[in-house]
Amino acid sequence: MSQSVTEEVRALERLDLEGLRAEWRRRYGLAPKARSPELVRLSLAWRIQSQALGGLDVVTRRRLRQSPGAPARSDHLGVGARITREWRGVLHEVDRAADGFRWNGAIYSSLSAVAKAISGVKRNGPQFFGLRGDPST
Repeated sequence: MSQSVTEEVRALERLDLEGLRAEWRRRYGLAPKARSPELVRLSLAWRIQSQALGGLDVVTRRRLRQSPGAPARSDHLGVGARITREWRGVLHEVDRAADGFRWNGAIYSSLSAVAKAISGVKRNGPQFFGLRGDPST
């Protein structure tokens, strides 16, 4: 780790919760609402280091996505699971059925097909429903 990054991270140790939040806002915008100074300090240190040295490598990110605590993927949703998404002011509920995904009384083969039916354009279904990545797309 470079000397300046080490110094930046060590400087965080001297800051209280409000100082950490101010540093976060200065660097990244809206600060987290966490009440634990230690959690904010660790998160800020991670961001500083990953920005300077690069984040996690592809293999590590893949392993984390596959870990038990990773966000659900559509192919791992059990029968009976319900997914909701508000789209243009309307709440849409999709149920996982044995033969696909049920929405609006019809069965679709994939979440992407449901997302297309809702939005009118081809979309990544798991992303659209917030199962991975940014659901606003």
